[in-house]
Amino acid sequence: MTLRVGLIGCGLIGRFHSTAIRAIARREILDIDYVAVCDVSADRAKSFAEATGARQWNDPAALIDSGEVDAVYVCVPTAYHKQLVIQAAARGKHVFCEKPLSTNLPDVQEMVAATEKAGVKTGVGLVLRHSPILTVMKSLMEDASLGRLMAIIFRDDQFFPIQGHYASEWRKDKTIAGAGTLIEHSIHDIDVLRWFGGEVRAVRGTTRNFAGFDGIEDLALAYLDFEGGGQADLVSIWHSVLSRPSTRRLEVFFEKGFFSVDDDYIGPIHVQTHAQSPQVITVDEVRERYLAQLGLRDELFEGLLRYSLEDYFFLKALLDGVQPFPDFRVALEAHRIVDAAYRSAEAGGELVKLP
Repeated sequence: MTLRVGLIGCGLIGRFHSTAIRAIARREILDIDYVAVCDVSADRAKSFAEATGARQWNDPAALIDSGEVDAVYVCVPTAYHKQLVIQAAARGKHVFCEKPLSTNLPDVQEMVAATEKAGVKTGVGLVLRHSPILTVMKSLMEDASLGRLMAIIFRDDQFFPIQGHYASEWRKDKTIAGAGTLIEHSIHDIDVLRWFGGEVRAVRGTTRNFAGFDGIEDLALAYLDFEGGGQADLVSIWHSVLSRPSTRRLEVFFEKGFFSVDDDYIGPIHVQTHAQSPQVITVDEVRERYLAQLGLRDELFEGLLRYSLEDYFFLKALLDGVQPFPDFRVALEAHRIVDAAYRSAEAGGELVKLP
């Protein structure tokens, strides 16, 4: 059965997904048909339609209601996710929604409940779950001889995403974005920390606003206390160093092991365990291990762009009739932690326990 895909939101992130969906369909990697695009800007939607051959829709509700579409991508600014996701669920359409799912935790809970009640499958844009370097790093850390996880130190920085290639300014508007760097950008990092460290029992957070946009922090510090006894510190920064690319540095300490990376997709992994000398797992080895772990062919990996892996795995899961990963439930847990960090910041940085 051919899976028919529609996309709502023809901005920057929509372009990434559109390119991936088009590549997957054109190269017949999966049995999908890219049939519909929609955006508040008719010109943007037209440009997507012309590039992909998909039909242009001017009304997202009409696209969702259409019998021509089986799965809907929601790639609009954050405040508009909830309505579209709930509409899609009500019409029995599978949904991929970009991160964060919404601007606040209650909305996310409502979205999870609506999609689960409707029995539709969900995917979320927590793209780092498909990062080759992080996937391989996680597998290396599963060696029981390393002992217990002690600490994770995570720094994430990028220039304030209202300029440069972002070509939009909505992330400085609290009514649309909800808040700043922690929820809009570093919800990726919070999800990785939970992936690496396990369930979180308490959170502390502080935020600062240097750029001066009301309710939009550009510096956030989060402390996570894991149920297993380990701890993590996250520093999330939106700066104005326009020549600096978005970067992530991650260091992980076990009782008998240390791991570090300076990239969130591909690159070397630095390792030192037990009494051994420092080692470097090269880019080529990271790639080979990743392909082996996931059972991917080399030519398939080459045929997919950096941000296409999440689309491949989401669409393949729908065709296989299984639940995609990561799904809305995974995102919900990241939102719980982000919400606790914001509540802590509002309370002056006091520790907030999670249920």
